[in-house]
Amino acid sequence: MEIGYRTLRELRSSQTGVAIIEFALAIPLLVLLTFGGLELANLVLTHMRISQIAITVADNAGRVRTGIDESNIYEVFAGAALIGQNIDFPEKGRVVLSSLEPNGQIGGNAGQVINWQRCYGSLAINPAYGRQGAGRTDASLAAGMGLTGNKITSASGTAVMFVEVTYHYEPVFFTGIGGIAGDIRYESAFNVRERTNQNITNTQRLAVKSC
Repeated sequence: MEIGYRTLRELRSSQTGVAIIEFALAIPLLVLLTFGGLELANLVLTHMRISQIAITVADNAGRVRTGIDESNIYEVFAGAALIGQNIDFPEKGRVVLSSLEPNGQIGGNAGQVINWQRCYGSLAINPAYGRQGAGRTDASLAAGMGLTGNKITSASGTAVMFVEVTYHYEPVFFTGIGGIAGDIRYESAFNVRERTNQNITNTQRLAVKSC
């Protein structure tokens, strides 16, 4: 009996399995924190890529001098594809490139016009501020393009390359959790540099990347 009581006391005071039990209880939390951190990092990197695409497309389109051709649009969008190649951008994203210019009207019809517009990517997203030709004969775009309080207009004799980029983000690890998946959107605008002709040409008769 004395041996039996001693064995029970030893079992009661033993700490041998505590660490294993604690580790087993902590595993779900560790897994959640690890994969949650990876998901957050991936989301942040995706935001950076989409922002970079918007800036690069607007900047490169604005750098085309003398005149702009459909071949230049192909080159500009090739740059977007290169930046977004690791996130399947062509399949999950959309770039809208608009040439915003003064419409040349006077009086109450004076404003801005989307002289031409080109799109790239398979995501079904419409241009947010109008399609090609919007504002040509009226003041519907007098305030320009962009979010309220941050609208962009073009000065007389030149143009602004206005870019909208949208990408549908799908979580890598937490596909079943709502609130993570959704559209990421960035806008950017750059003034045209030294371009004398703002109308787009198509000297090689390429397929037009219309919207």
